Amino acid sequence: MAQYILAHDLGTSGNKASLFSTDGRLVGSQIVSYDTHFFNEKWVEQDPEDWWKAVCLSTKQLIQQIGIHPEEIQVVSFSGQMMGCLCVDENGNPLRDSIIWADQRATKQVKDLEAHLTQEEFYRIVGHRNTPSYGIQKLMWIRDHEPEIYEKTHKVLNAKDYIVFKLTGTFVTDYSDGNSMGCFDLEELKWSDRIVAASGIDPEKLPNLQPSTYVAGGVTERASQATGLALGTKVVIGAGDGVTANIGAGSVDEGKTYCSLGTSAWVTTTTKKPIFDPEMRTVTWAHAIPGYYAPNGTMQYAGGAFNWMKETICTGEREAAEGSDQSIYDLINEQVELAPPGSNGLLFLPYLLGERAPRWDTASKGSYLGITSETTRADLLRSVLEGITYNLGIILDILQQHIEIDEIILIGGGAKNPAWLRIVGDVFAIPVKVPTILDEASSMGAAIIGGVGAGLFEDFHVVDRFIQIEGTQQPHLENKAVYEEAKQRFNDFYFALRPVFEKHQAQGLENLMATR
Repeated sequence: MAQYILAHDLGTSGNKASLFSTDGRLVGSQIVSYDTHFFNEKWVEQDPEDWWKAVCLSTKQLIQQIGIHPEEIQVVSFSGQMMGCLCVDENGNPLRDSIIWADQRATKQVKDLEAHLTQEEFYRIVGHRNTPSYGIQKLMWIRDHEPEIYEKTHKVLNAKDYIVFKLTGTFVTDYSDGNSMGCFDLEELKWSDRIVAASGIDPEKLPNLQPSTYVAGGVTERASQATGLALGTKVVIGAGDGVTANIGAGSVDEGKTYCSLGTSAWVTTTTKKPIFDPEMRTVTWAHAIPGYYAPNGTMQYAGGAFNWMKETICTGEREAAEGSDQSIYDLINEQVELAPPGSNGLLFLPYLLGERAPRWDTASKGSYLGITSETTRADLLRSVLEGITYNLGIILDILQQHIEIDEIILIGGGAKNPAWLRIVGDVFAIPVKVPTILDEASSMGAAIIGGVGAGLFEDFHVVDRFIQIEGTQQPHLENKAVYEEAKQRFNDFYFALRPVFEKHQAQGLENLMATR
């Protein structure tokens, strides 16, 4: 009988069910979408029953699509959106919709925690800044504004944890999703007594913490009927999506590093100890591999800035592509290649939605800097790609201050762009490896975690069975000096403009309040 691993990746827009064979092949996948509810400016929620329906439907569709027997699936494992807050009662019934990672309502609760811990103290415990994004602040908000919900809450869960409960009846989370709650002691791998006490939250409402490879139980009869999975199929809890991607991108040993270049983008490595940056520019996650950590810097809007350029500046390329056999991306790249490295001194700050790492600045804006009478269209386009890459390069520089990184794997949609790939190699100044599969890191990581947890694989180095490198972009060392100087000017321009952005954000808030 064939042996398969089923991985579910519960993202923001939908659930992706992927079936992998134990020899590392992606056999098939199914995606089922669900809605996200945006309201009150900063509130973002999802219905957890939509997650469960998506898991059930995608599982049934995948089994039917591939034509396998459910008994051939040896284990189910998970990757899921992090930093959420789903309150359930003792029977696992949701008490309200889940407040998801993008929600920013808990600003007062951040200040309440700051009355007990400085940002530096919080960062040294959790590996992250104290912000409204994390679960404990959201749970504090529910306690403060929906006390009847808080009192009925038996456990607070993240997305994958809820599905694990639906399959097994077990309330549990892994260290990475525990880390995303914002009250997790990163070095001790337990709930932080100090932060929990400062929050005033009942610690009994927090789920049991276990490694990502923990087997939560077997699929119950009720869950078997709902999903089509065989009764008793092992369920491994997996990890948060930002951490499962580490596994799926091959970052399973100290110093192994990858960059994901999508709508947002990040650089993440693997270490044996957390990296605590003195300026708190990067964060550290608990790794899915026991005994390791995943230091990371995530920028807000990388491919998103590229898409803005494509939709607003490249209307001519779009029209030309409609009447030819070339894509708009081919035509943009032709322009990009016409400009020299450094775009003749033109710089682009890619902060269209503010910035997370390394700036942690909600006020900053996207900006072109250094336009002259000789600036060309090619310069305008190339500088966008370069500006995004400079920001990622600064994140890489911070990590390299703590650990040796001599090559990097690039995944995500940006890795498909040959012009951008060359820019990444030259700005990073290290070899950039590109795998054959660019968009499956989270699902693949969840599958590998499941295989290790179920005893199908000896350890995480089995990832070499899953990943094949298609090519390596070597840096052009003749461009190193140009890009080092440009990256420094990029940094200088940002810090020169920061007080201007902050001033105008403050004025804008004052004007908004005056009109209400």
